[in-house]
Amino acid sequence: MNAEERTRVLWFLLALCQLNSEGQSDYAPYFYDYGPGATHGNMALFSISEDTPVGTHVYTLNGTDPEEDPVRYGLTFEQGTKEYFRVDPKSGNVTLVQELDREKQAEISALVSITDGRNKVAETVRIFVTDANDEQPEFQNLPFAIDVPEDTAPGSSVYKVTAVDKDMGSGGSVSYYLQVNRHSSPLTKFTIDGHSGVLRIRANETLDYETTPAHFVTVVAQDGGGKYKGQHQVMSSTATVTINVVDAQDTPPSFVGTPYFGYIYEVSLPGSEIFTVYAKDGDQGNPNSIHYSIMNGSDGVFDINSTSGCISLTTNPSQLKSELYEIRVKVGLPSGPMDYDITTVTVRVVDLNNHPPTFYGETGPQNRFEVTMFEHPPAGEILRGFKITVNDSDQGANAKFKLRLVGPGRVLRVVPQTVLNEAQVTIIVEDTSGIDYEKGSTLTFKLLAIEIDTPERFSATADIIIHLLDTNDNVPAFTSEYYVARIDENSPGGSSLVSVTAIDPDSGPWGEVKYTIYGSGSDLFSIHFSTGLISTQPWATLDAEARSKYNFYVKAEDGEGEYSLAEVFVTVLDLNDHSPEFHESLLEETMVIGAPVRIEAVDEDAESPNNVIEYSIMKADPKNIFDIDCNTGVIKLKPYIKSMEIIHNITKSQECKWSLLVEARDRGSPSFSTTAVLNIDITEREKSSDRLSGRPLSTPLMAAFLKRSRGSPMKVLGMVTGIISLLVGATVLFSTAMYLRNTKSNRISPARRIIKRRPRHPEPPWSFRMPIFRDAGPSSKFLADDPEGGRADRGAGGPRAKPPPPNAPSLPPPPPPSSATASKARTSERPRVLPTISGVLASRSFKKPKASSSSGSGSGRKETMSSALVSELKMRLEQKINESNQGYC
Repeated sequence: MNAEERTRVLWFLLALCQLNSEGQSDYAPYFYDYGPGATHGNMALFSISEDTPVGTHVYTLNGTDPEEDPVRYGLTFEQGTKEYFRVDPKSGNVTLVQELDREKQAEISALVSITDGRNKVAETVRIFVTDANDEQPEFQNLPFAIDVPEDTAPGSSVYKVTAVDKDMGSGGSVSYYLQVNRHSSPLTKFTIDGHSGVLRIRANETLDYETTPAHFVTVVAQDGGGKYKGQHQVMSSTATVTINVVDAQDTPPSFVGTPYFGYIYEVSLPGSEIFTVYAKDGDQGNPNSIHYSIMNGSDGVFDINSTSGCISLTTNPSQLKSELYEIRVKVGLPSGPMDYDITTVTVRVVDLNNHPPTFYGETGPQNRFEVTMFEHPPAGEILRGFKITVNDSDQGANAKFKLRLVGPGRVLRVVPQTVLNEAQVTIIVEDTSGIDYEKGSTLTFKLLAIEIDTPERFSATADIIIHLLDTNDNVPAFTSEYYVARIDENSPGGSSLVSVTAIDPDSGPWGEVKYTIYGSGSDLFSIHFSTGLISTQPWATLDAEARSKYNFYVKAEDGEGEYSLAEVFVTVLDLNDHSPEFHESLLEETMVIGAPVRIEAVDEDAESPNNVIEYSIMKADPKNIFDIDCNTGVIKLKPYIKSMEIIHNITKSQECKWSLLVEARDRGSPSFSTTAVLNIDITEREKSSDRLSGRPLSTPLMAAFLKRSRGSPMKVLGMVTGIISLLVGATVLFSTAMYLRNTKSNRISPARRIIKRRPRHPEPPWSFRMPIFRDAGPSSKFLADDPEGGRADRGAGGPRAKPPPPNAPSLPPPPPPSSATASKARTSERPRVLPTISGVLASRSFKKPKASSSSGSGSGRKETMSSALVSELKMRLEQKINESNQGYC
């Protein structure tokens, strides 16, 4: 044992002693090895498919430490290589972080490690990348272009295509087939071997350069398919093979442009060219030289150039014996007698066409003809101002030509239309409306003479010029059938409305238009006789409220009295120049609880919104008692006011009267308004028991009647006097009838009726008082004594007692049966009370009468009031008679 070995043993013994002295050991961690195909362990012989998505968990490193200390894992790659994987140090989960490609790198080397913090174990592993079908076949030696002679035998191979697929297994095997182009015939002349890629001409098919000089064949290379990302996938690629067909000598020559026609003219010379035939070889890719020759039909007077095909005349035309020759010409190849073509050339001997048609006038050849005439001649009229002759000096077909008139529309026509040698030209009117001076003072036509059957088609032209004279054939025409104008009602006199225009296309005085107006409503307007400007008269004042629509006629007249009419409609535009007006500034209304009252104002403006009125309550004392409808002016009590007790709780006065300041405002711009004071007496509907209890007349009805008639006190007195007279007359008739009945029956004693006397309460009599004018306002015109002997001022605005209604006069009782004197004594014992009415004898005038509907409603209310008053007076009369009869009990 040498010294070095002894040193090593010594160090080992020392380390062993140290471990024994410390009583513990430290071992390195290690990986588990589960062998190939495992998904966890030491990653030895691990394989992964190249189509695995990035981010996939592909493996789990798994190991342990003998001391059961926690371990951490590592995964590194050689410097300069891609890091395809990444490991989580704690869990050992290995994740793919780069895309794999087996075709670029089929094996990956990596260093995996495990450590317990003190000891680290590292191992080199080889990771195999397995194939997926992700590559398509690739053609080699592109592009594919080959030349194939057109006489290649059917079934012959013409080319071999090659494609390579980098995949392995079935994904790397390649097969071939031809793709059918949807734009071409599905029957291709070629086929391909699916394994070798050899391209052949299909059996029973031949190539033809003259038909198809090139073929384009699409070859598809397809692999055998395989898995890719969990699915079966077949990949393919295409390439186009261009097959150029090489021409071969297999087609004879042929003539081009047949049939052929030639002509011989009277001035032709020997050697003149008659016609040139043309042929070409059928093998266009490599054409041969061709040879022309005359087979028969020339009669020795024609010759042909064998190279150019030019046929020429060999003799003078005067020596020709026939007018028609048919020459048979042959073209062929020098190589063989079978390769030729034959055609016929027809040659006609014709007269020389050397004279074109010519127009003649009275003095000789002429190409311009003019005439002056009035417009609108009748249809079918011959224009006799023209003296035209046409002539062609040639003979036969060369002298035959047609005439044609070229110009605007079908205005004129020419006769005759076909001429042989010479004719007199006649021009006839066909469309008279086209000969119109207003469309043009001059009409220009072209008269054409064109040969019909000659190859030269000689022609001649002449100008036909017609100068028109005007006639008065038009009436002035307005630009519109009617004109609409609008003007503000405050426009000053002489304001312009609208300008009318009428056009007369005639010339001179016939085209001068003068304007006049007439018709109902035209007196306020005037028109300028030459410009057509319509204005208001200088003194005219327009008022939309009086009349807002005018219409009249405008007359446009030319120098000969031809005229036309148009209608003018004038609308006077309303302006907001009137304020709403109440029929009086102080309004008096009686409102029964539960029934509304209505105020009404009138706006004299003519149109909406200037005459549309909105109502509002500006001021009320007390407040918050009434609601008003802004559109109709209907005033109602608030919904919570349903009885007089609520009214008495609101106001301390026993007289339930409210003063309102109401406003009526129109919707015009600018807006105008007016106000009025409305006094409303509130009362309750009279109950039926009140009528039978002998109470005074219904206060609301009588008060309403008095208020409506306060401007006519004589009317009130007349009404009361009339009612009293009727009642007195009825009583007298009734008493007379009873007297006669009793006399006839010898019964003098009255029919006694026992009626229980009712307690009577003295009522203060009414007295007529002169009106007292005070400064309290318009409502102070009506004054009445209250029940306590005081007075309430109706214009003061404060609480006051309602004036009692007037009592009906008492009628005398029926005469007693015993003595007329006793009856008079009893009657004289009872005082009579004459009712009086206090009021103001003042009349008011309205600024504007009310509408018929308002008048109707007012008369209805008066009739209702009158009938109610008669009913009340009738009840009062019955009560007084009952009280008077108490004296007989």
